[in-house]
Amino acid sequence: MKTRTLGKDLIVSEVGLGCMGLSFSQPPFPSKKEAVKFLRQAYEKGVTFFDTAEIYGPFDNEEVVGEAFKDMRDKVVIATKFGFSFDDRKVTGLDSSRDSILRAIEGSLKRLQTDYIDLYYQHRVDPKTPIEQVAEVMKELYEQGKIKHWGLSEASPKTIRRAHAVFPVTALQSEYSMFWREVEKEILPTLEELKIGFVPFSPLGKGFLTGTIKPGHIFGEGDFRNTVPRLNTPEYIEHNFKLVSYVEQLAISKQTTPAAVAIGWLLSQKPWIVPIPGTKKITRVEENISGAMVKFTKEELDNIKKILDSIELLGHRYNEENESNIDK
Repeated sequence: MKTRTLGKDLIVSEVGLGCMGLSFSQPPFPSKKEAVKFLRQAYEKGVTFFDTAEIYGPFDNEEVVGEAFKDMRDKVVIATKFGFSFDDRKVTGLDSSRDSILRAIEGSLKRLQTDYIDLYYQHRVDPKTPIEQVAEVMKELYEQGKIKHWGLSEASPKTIRRAHAVFPVTALQSEYSMFWREVEKEILPTLEELKIGFVPFSPLGKGFLTGTIKPGHIFGEGDFRNTVPRLNTPEYIEHNFKLVSYVEQLAISKQTTPAAVAIGWLLSQKPWIVPIPGTKKITRVEENISGAMVKFTKEELDNIKKILDSIELLGHRYNEENESNIDK
């Protein structure tokens, strides 16, 4: 697989892997042995960029990633995240205070079985802690060799600029897909100006763009998509399915799959965009990375934009509780 560069010099595979579903939000989960085997297979297919987080589990996900790559640490790029407080394994709220970050970094290093983290994200902006203070702590961790780069997730342009002015941000991680394009308005122009990379999560619209979530679909117990208004409301799925039908048409014209089209479209937007689709199946990994082979001409991209702009989509992407944690 080809590589892309995030920020100044973080080189990663052009399609990464979101590891969340291996232990969080989308049961049933594989055993640790099965998950480790899966991650090693993904690496063998060309993926070198793996995304995890302290909160996934909590804690279990980092242990799986650490076990998978402890003997080949220098061959992969591992991204993880901080930004929450815990009571044992129960999340108690946002917390990016200095003490919380120092606790988080030591725990992540131990679970990942490494002495450094390639890309350390603030998982959500903490309104109680000025972002400048967070950036200062990131600078300290960088100088200590505990992190190589740092990033933000779901941060506003204003917050990104304030953080970047203190200690350069390498990447922003936020949602972006044909199903959710809000970042095109202000986020992408800000990142391009500041030369910050972009790592879209949910590049397949939480599975919607693959065509597998049809009107009447019922998610399993414990699946986080049961809380997503766009996906847990039958009328919204039925209305929004016109987008899936269009992506399926594009896939036919490109002789590939809807998932590959969705990934290829993202990669065609900017050379510093690296999507991290999540899956637990190696066949899906193969399908997702095949998206890098899907090419679009400028005329095709312009036409796709016109059609996407014309398709009205209904429903919020998060419930009110989760939406309140997004930096505006």
